[in-house]
Amino acid sequence: VQTETVLRQAIAEKIKPILFMNKMDMAVQTLQCDKEDLYQKFQRTIETVNVIIAQYSDTDGPMGDVSVNPNDGTVGFGSGLQSWAFTLRNFAVMYCKKFQTDPDKLMKRLWGENFFVPKKSKWVRDIDPNVECERGFNKFVLHPIYQVFKAVTNQPVEDVKKLIDKMNIKITPTEWELSPKHLLKAIMRKWLPAGEVLLRMICIHLPSPVTSQKYRAALLYEGPMDDEAAVAVKNCDPSGPLMMYISKMVPTSDKGRFYAFGRVFSGKVATGQKVRIMGANYTPGKKEDLYEKSIQRTVLMMGRYIEAIEDVPCGNICCLVGVDQYLVKTGTISTWSGAHPMKVMKFSVSPVVRIAVEPKNASELPKLVEGLRRLAKSDPMVQITTAESGENIIAGAGELHLEICLKDLREDHAGIEIKESDPVVSYRETVSETSNQTCLSKSPNKHNRLFMTAAPLGEEVCTAIDDNTIGPKTDFKERGRYLADNHDWDISEARKIWCFGPEETGPNMVVDVSKGVQYLNEIKDSVVVAFQWATKEGVLCEENMRGVRINIHDVTLHTDAIHRGGGQIIPTARRCYYACVLTAKPCLLEPVYLCEIQTPQTGLGGIYSVLNRRRGVIFQEDPVQGTPHFIVKAYLPVNESFKFTSKLREATGGQAFPQCVFDHWQLFPGDPLDAASKPGIVVHDTRKRKGLSEKVLELDRFLDKM
Repeated sequence: VQTETVLRQAIAEKIKPILFMNKMDMAVQTLQCDKEDLYQKFQRTIETVNVIIAQYSDTDGPMGDVSVNPNDGTVGFGSGLQSWAFTLRNFAVMYCKKFQTDPDKLMKRLWGENFFVPKKSKWVRDIDPNVECERGFNKFVLHPIYQVFKAVTNQPVEDVKKLIDKMNIKITPTEWELSPKHLLKAIMRKWLPAGEVLLRMICIHLPSPVTSQKYRAALLYEGPMDDEAAVAVKNCDPSGPLMMYISKMVPTSDKGRFYAFGRVFSGKVATGQKVRIMGANYTPGKKEDLYEKSIQRTVLMMGRYIEAIEDVPCGNICCLVGVDQYLVKTGTISTWSGAHPMKVMKFSVSPVVRIAVEPKNASELPKLVEGLRRLAKSDPMVQITTAESGENIIAGAGELHLEICLKDLREDHAGIEIKESDPVVSYRETVSETSNQTCLSKSPNKHNRLFMTAAPLGEEVCTAIDDNTIGPKTDFKERGRYLADNHDWDISEARKIWCFGPEETGPNMVVDVSKGVQYLNEIKDSVVVAFQWATKEGVLCEENMRGVRINIHDVTLHTDAIHRGGGQIIPTARRCYYACVLTAKPCLLEPVYLCEIQTPQTGLGGIYSVLNRRRGVIFQEDPVQGTPHFIVKAYLPVNESFKFTSKLREATGGQAFPQCVFDHWQLFPGDPLDAASKPGIVVHDTRKRKGLSEKVLELDRFLDKM
């Protein structure tokens, strides 16, 4: 699941992939794979990756053909743990003298249906059962590796020394005294060093920043594509204005301080330079989340060491010191006052599981708060919030992610003992039909009236908003045309979307369907503010709303502007939204994981029984070619996923390996207003946890009579 998700995201963002096959030491030593079996495994994996690439990539696009092929050197093999690796070129260069041929020609022979006949010293395409022959990859690539593994683990040291001398590898006397496991690692690392191989693959096969930024600039920069910063990013121009994106915070040895790590897209970043630091919430033209400060130091990350450096030109990755207190997770750094920020990184998952944390010793609360602040900085995915009841809440992608966050919090960031609540799932509030009446709400001074209804948006429109196909920054005519063509909206209504929410980008919207109302635009700001508030804290249990469309039908306003200010309109609009939702058959949406389980055939029964007990839906079951294994894909509601892995291992005798990623939101069956139904219980528990009244407020609280 994860490989596919990452590949899909990389190709969508126009990033060219190369493939590295890891854990080869496991295949040779632990699984003791036959050479032909190992070749077939590699072949299948490469085919699977190329199928995914073909599905999402565009061969006519600027990146060209991005499929991977061992013959071209875009596939590496090796072991990360033992730090050795190779591509076919390594072996082609070794053998080119023996065969008196060019390494590029030989590389083509070392993969695919090419067989070597030793007696005749020639290559053939087809296997003849009467003639002894072996596949090129098995004979010339795998055979020497297998030989080294076999010699070091099973044979006396003298034999190993002879073999090593033939291979021209220098092993120090202290290394000869190591255990076979560590000696093998030393030999393989000196024979086929992983660093050189990966560096060569990256240098030769991946585009340089100068090339890639030409076609990636439109995906990177938020502003117009013809301004000074955009042109400099497109040309990767070191003399242009500085544009740098900070993608993560790296903890330093100094407790509580971070290096701001990122890539320079244009210009040059230098020690002592005065720059504009734009945070994630910065809007061009406003002062919020914007700082003008000097950079204390620029450093290069060299593995685990750092190297101070005077300046870094564009196309490079570096760290800045002294910027971390102005940024939370990510941000843009520029020297040009007219620069727009770079686009924020998208994640393919969303934080749907939450836990509340508190210190075991109440006097250590300040340490916990500081620890949470550091955790929020160092993990780009985590969301830390403080509830109105004073709870500190950590939201993560799943149970495992939260476990890791808590471990980091205990050991690194806060360094104190912590008590945590049981994991809690985030829900979304939505409506399932159009309001059964037009809802009226009067302002506190009784001079203004708002008439609205609610309707469901549809999952396709929500997905389009989540994927940024349409949003607040899309041109209103383009947005209107898209909604009219793809989702059968009325074109005039589709052009009169006032806002999205929550946080101005969420999958809910306010649409003005009124005709000829006086002073309507004057209350627009107040209505928008109220919408952000209402969609952030819904009427059922103060969870975010999703997929709700509010239609404004009519408005009666006081002629004097002083009587229709924000104080009158904001609470009125919010009450009206809540009334609309309550009259449109409200319901809850629950998050769902896409779960991929690898298992032998004997484990299938156990998987079905565990998933059926947890409301899981299996939609695909594929055998893995050439092995007795199956891959089962299922949808599993997140609130049923706690302890799922351990229960699954129990039911299948430890044979099944699940991987879960957040996939989509689905309707939680049942009526949330009925206290006995499952959603009703969730609403009750959530309200209790948040310190609200235990019953959902009645419609009369929000709906006014004429």
